Amino acid sequence: MIKTGKRLHKRRSYSEEFKRKLVSDFESGISTVRQMERQYGIHNGVIYRWIYQYSNYNEKNVVVVEMKDSQTNRIKELEQQIAQLEQAVGQKQIKIDFLEKMIELAKEHYDIDIKKNYSTPPSGGSKSTDKK
Repeated sequence: MIKTGKRLHKRRSYSEEFKRKLVSDFESGISTVRQMERQYGIHNGVIYRWIYQYSNYNEKNVVVVEMKDSQTNRIKELEQQIAQLEQAVGQKQIKIDFLEKMIELAKEHYDIDIKKNYSTPPSGGSKSTDKK
């Protein structure tokens, strides 16, 4: 503290290599601005300034908006949808296996061929009849 009672703020300086590393981590999705803010104790405004300055993707006068958990939520939704579809496919496969076993048993026990035999000619019942 100074004699006047004001605190001295230590100004930290970071190397350009460190700044570029944080920007590349942000661009590649390794960490978010919020995570870097917590990890390194750097204010998010400073990190955003570095992103605007060193980013390969951001153009001048374009605002970077980091959607909070939007990508992770989308990934979770897609994983849920995949799980539901896999469950539906599994249920359908069980039903198919059951029906195939029933056809096999019907053929063995009752000598009934339930599967269609495509070599037989079509029945004559498909023609239209004239009413008199």
